[in-house]
Amino acid sequence: MEEKEKFWSVLDEVVEGVPRNERLVIGVDFNGHVGEGNRGDEKVMGRYGLKEKNLEGRVVVDFAKMRMKMAVVNTYFKKKEDHRVTYKSRGRCTQVDYVLCRKCNLKEIGDCKVLAEDSVARQHQMVVCKIVLEVKRKRRRVRTERIIRWWKLNEEDYSVRSREEVSQGLGGGEDVLDDWATTAEVMRETATSVLGVTSGNRQEDKETWWWKEEVQDSIKRKSWQNRIGINRVIRKVSRSASRCGSR
Repeated sequence: MEEKEKFWSVLDEVVEGVPRNERLVIGVDFNGHVGEGNRGDEKVMGRYGLKEKNLEGRVVVDFAKMRMKMAVVNTYFKKKEDHRVTYKSRGRCTQVDYVLCRKCNLKEIGDCKVLAEDSVARQHQMVVCKIVLEVKRKRRRVRTERIIRWWKLNEEDYSVRSREEVSQGLGGGEDVLDDWATTAEVMRETATSVLGVTSGNRQEDKETWWWKEEVQDSIKRKSWQNRIGINRVIRKVSRSASRCGSR
């Protein structure tokens, strides 16, 4: 009796050490019969145990019910007796090996049965439990280059404001195009301030089946067209700034 009490005490400590938000599965030779049927114990076991419940089996059920809110998995699946018997010895066939899990995770158990004739220890049969988990793929964020939102120049308000601020930034001089490096720098700084820049974060797509070679070619062509369009806008803004400065 002292060894059994020590066993339950140690098991209590181990289980208590597992965070409640983590899955917990226990597979043990409890050396007890939880019995067939579940009257009064419906919250922690099914109806498909074996034989009559004995004292040791009562302790198993109480452990699942009162201490840890767990469930005796074996008893929830209707199987032939050969697939419920976990222990065979000299003609005696009983069920003493059980799988326990948290009651809240019972819905994830797809099956639980004994593999008849497959012994993993002397006189004990192998108990197999199938757990079906839904794995959620975590989307990985990919860092990309931050770019100026040049496309906003297509909107009249942004276009006018950009021309005015570029003109002011160039000091209203007449030879704004003679020093292209200075002009370009002023335009970039103005565009960053007025138009803003992208965040640089791009969420990786979960599905990439559509990313075919012809799609990539089309994207490349569109990208070049956008670059040409942006260069035209830059030249247009630069000419406008030049005219404003010469007035």
